[in-house]
Amino acid sequence: MIRSLALGEVILRDWRRIVLRELTTGVILGLFLGLVGAVRIVLWHSFGWHNYGGHPYRMAATICVSLTGVVAFGSVVGSMLPLIMHRIGVDPASASAPFVATLVDVTGLFIYFLIAIAFLSGTVL
Repeated sequence: MIRSLALGEVILRDWRRIVLRELTTGVILGLFLGLVGAVRIVLWHSFGWHNYGGHPYRMAATICVSLTGVVAFGSVVGSMLPLIMHRIGVDPASASAPFVATLVDVTGLFIYFLIAIAFLSGTVL
């Protein structure tokens, strides 16, 4: 995104198209990763390697949905932050990987815990 801004390949008015593209990519990648995590949980439970408090399918759904949400959010934030910084007059290169990674990590925990509370409430794990 930073390179595209610098070369003039994208302008601020392209933000809707960029968000839609990044959201679609993030959801697809997140679903893939989430399904891998969910399959791992179900397999470990079926092999008797872990009990998951007697709620392996709830745990698998929690992991699948939260990974999808975190990856989709990270994709959108990673593409929009340089545009926002460019709009307010700050160098978009400041939205470098460490800054975006820290922001996504912190909000990713928040997303995970909100989904875990919703999916696992009433269970004792």
